[in-house]
Amino acid sequence: MAVVLGGIGACDGAKEKKSDDKPTAVVAKALTEAQLKAVSFTDGDKVGAYTASEYDLGSPLGEDYTADPADCQPLVSLAKGATAHDPAAEVNRGLDVLDEWTGPSVTVQLRSYAKGEAAAVMRSLGAAGSRCAAGFTEERAIAKAKYLRVEPVKAPAFGDEARAYRFTVLDVKGKLKLYEYLTVVRSGSTTLSFRAEIIGTKDIGGVPEEVMKAQWEKFRAGSNTGA
Repeated sequence: MAVVLGGIGACDGAKEKKSDDKPTAVVAKALTEAQLKAVSFTDGDKVGAYTASEYDLGSPLGEDYTADPADCQPLVSLAKGATAHDPAAEVNRGLDVLDEWTGPSVTVQLRSYAKGEAAAVMRSLGAAGSRCAAGFTEERAIAKAKYLRVEPVKAPAFGDEARAYRFTVLDVKGKLKLYEYLTVVRSGSTTLSFRAEIIGTKDIGGVPEEVMKAQWEKFRAGSNTGA
């Protein structure tokens, strides 16, 4: 089951299947935090050159950062607004190349939702990707980040639906263009989100395929065994 990220402008950045938010695996309802931990990376896990660690979320993918205009919020935290689409449980992991402090890093977030909210999250994300194509401002605790462009890229071919985006971001001095990638996969009541970035102006070309595939395989295996 190959995970392929294509070039800029591939389709609409989404791969969807008709679904009523019922999973293809054995995931009939929102998973608990303990269940999500059982199907996520653990501290010290190795994925190629990457090492996983627990991650205390306080950046994009969390609610500490907001977007202006508010319609763009799902691109920052997967939330439509401050209280919309609250997950029943979540776990967060960071993957880094330990001997390269300027190397790429990936934030992985697993969120479980009740009452079809996972599908609603994906709809909000898709709408934000379209409405905010020309950019938006990310409001941070002590600074702002200007997103210049939001472009769809080809999404992974697993899960019930998936969306992927490339962001062009202006650095805090307003001089350099930086590049980040966001890929979100939904499987039943759970979203698996991957955000990749690097210190510097290099374009890494997408979320590392090996990271997404490894997390998906662990999630799928655990879900099928009722973890």
